[in-house]
Parts: sequence; structure tokens; C-alpha cells
Amino acid sequence: MKILILNDVAATLGGAETLTLDLRDEMRRRGHDARVFASDAFSRDQSLTDYTCHGSSGPLRTLNRVANPRAWASLRAAMADFRPDVVHVRMFMTQLSPLVLPLLEETPSLYHAAWYETICPIGTRLLPDDTICELPPGRACRQQGCLSRRAWVALMAQRVLWDRWRDVFGLFVANSGAVERRLREYGIAPTAVIWNGVPRRPARPALVGPPTVAFAGRLTRVKGVAVLIRAFAASRRAVPGARLLVIGDGPERVELERLARELGVESSVVWTGHLERDAMERELEAAWVHAVPSILEEPFGLAAAEAMMRGTAVVASGHGGLIEIVRHGETGLLVTPNDSSSLAAALAALLADRARCEALGRAAHEWAWTRLSRDTCVEGFLDAYRRIREESAA
Repeated sequence: MKILILNDVAATLGGAETLTLDLRDEMRRRGHDARVFASDAFSRDQSLTDYTCHGSSGPLRTLNRVANPRAWASLRAAMADFRPDVVHVRMFMTQLSPLVLPLLEETPSLYHAAWYETICPIGTRLLPDDTICELPPGRACRQQGCLSRRAWVALMAQRVLWDRWRDVFGLFVANSGAVERRLREYGIAPTAVIWNGVPRRPARPALVGPPTVAFAGRLTRVKGVAVLIRAFAASRRAVPGARLLVIGDGPERVELERLARELGVESSVVWTGHLERDAMERELEAAWVHAVPSILEEPFGLAAAEAMMRGTAVVASGHGGLIEIVRHGETGLLVTPNDSSSLAAALAALLADRARCEALGRAAHEWAWTRLSRDTCVEGFLDAYRRIREESAA
């Protein structure tokens, strides 16, 4: 089968971009001709993609989001060259723009909702006060202070184009039941759910060393790292020898380091910055607990799935896709989102109990092995491709 996968960027900025490249490579290992089309925004390394178009990380990015004519022209050429059997569209509204959608009308296509971009112009469904937005996109985006006037005008125009051309998709695939429910609330159908998958791997070695809680991800406000640092500072009063390992980088790092100093835990926090995957895995094997303290409703929770496959107990915010993959009291603990007291209590309980961390980690590994593997995810998409091809032929 010839599969063309569209994504805004191919740079390994985060989980969504990495999953795009991994999905292509897994399809190739199964004998399919899978290729990636992406913009060159944030990376000039064109070796990651098979087809590339112009993108922007500067002032023109807002205009690109509405209509990127160079993406349209490049995709038209790619479609003519490759002639795919199916098109798999992932994130496309921050670089490629809805302008590319009419090019898919003659090819069976599915849209893979990896976050909330089609129902929220900023993609997070978070209001400026960090509460979850339940309002329909439109005037509320301006009234609640989520968008400047200029951005609001542009992104409302983008929504008009999306609504006009979204019927090119024969299926909308959500990466969790939480995302599927949100899509249906806005009249987006037919839908299916395919969880993200992570590579199967042996469970980590037995826990040794100091009680350690780990975080891995972008250091941005919505990931809740400030909540984690406050919770860690409180939990150290119960577990004085505990330490916090923070893997990743981002715009909040300086402020987060300042917060750790103010709370008197600077010497107990290790900041590694961005690490390549193998190096990151080596660091994370020492963690007793993996924290996913997201303020936003994580569409899926890839960091949690990876930790479970590693065999590590997870403490996660109890909303979004996380409540589907983290089994409270079985593979980890769910806590009140954006609540450092709730998170601190969970961390203190686990960091003081190595045996409980081991038991939760073993259950997490078993659960992830059977339900969250990359093989399961890939087979799910192959079934979806066959479905839309059969429906298109009929």
C-alpha cells in the first residue's frame, strides 16, 4: 500500500512529530511504501522527510496557518509523483493550512486528531487562567483573551476553510476516547479511536539509589512543571532524600529554575536539557515515579505510556487521555490537575515506598505491553486505511 502522511513539521520537537516519523518507518518495515510530507519550519534537515514545502516560524506563520500556497503547490506535485493509495493527515493547521485539503478529494483520506487544533484555535483548550475552555470557538476566543485581534481574524478565516473542506476525510481518528468525545461535540464524524503506540521493551532494572521522580517533556506552562516543582518541594519534607530529574527544555526553563531556588530544592533537582532518545531512556531507568502533571487535558499522554512500558509507576493529572491509560491504584496514581497539594501527597506516598513503586511498575509494564504497543497502533491504522479505501471504492 502507498501511504502519504502529512504533518506540519518533521523536526523532532516533541511526541507528535516523533510519532509521525515512527509511523512511516513502521509501515515501511511491514512492506508498505510510506512517505512523509511536511514543511521545513523549525528544521532545515530535509533528510527526515520525503516531500517538503516551505514553512515559517516567524511573523508569516499566522498567514501560513490560513493559507500556505507553497504547501498547496508542493503537495500537488507530491501527489502527482507518488499517487498514494491513502493519505493520513496529522497536524496540518499551524503550517500546511486548510488550503491543501481540496487536493485530497480524489484520494481516500483520514484525519488523525493528535490534539485539539480543529476545535480550538490555540490547540490546548486552556483559558489564560489555566481552566479548561468549554466554549465553542469563535467570539469567545477573543473575549476570553486567548487571541489578539489580528490572530483572531486570521484564525477565524482558517476555521471557515476547515469547515468548508473537512468533508474530504472519510474517517476522523482520535488518539483517545477523550479527543473523540470532543470531536463529536462539534459534529465531527465518523470517528474511531486508535491509541498511540510505543516500542515494546524489557522492564527496567530493580530500583536502586535515591527516591527519584522524573519528568520528560517540553518546559512549557501547560505541561505543569511549576506545579510539579512545588509538589516536589512539599513531598521532600516527608522524604528528605528525594530528588527530581527534569529532562527537556523550553521557554519556561529559566523561570522554573528560579522557582526551585526560591523553594530551597535547587540542589535536589537535576536539569538535563534535551536528550536524544537512548540517552533519555538511560536516565529515566533510575526513576521510581514518572510525573505527568499536565494542566491541559492531554489528548493521549505519550510520556505516561512510555513510562509504563519502561515499567515505572506513573503519577498523572486525572483528565484527558491520561485517565484511559493510567489505571489509578493499579499502574500509578491520578491526581487533581493543577493542584500541587494533591500531587505532593501522591509523590510522598510513592517515594517513601520502594516496594509499592515496584509493584505499580510491574503492572504498568504488563498493561502497556498488551495495550499500548506500537504494533497494536500500526495494525489499527492499517485496518483504518483498508476501511476508507473500501468505502471510497463502494
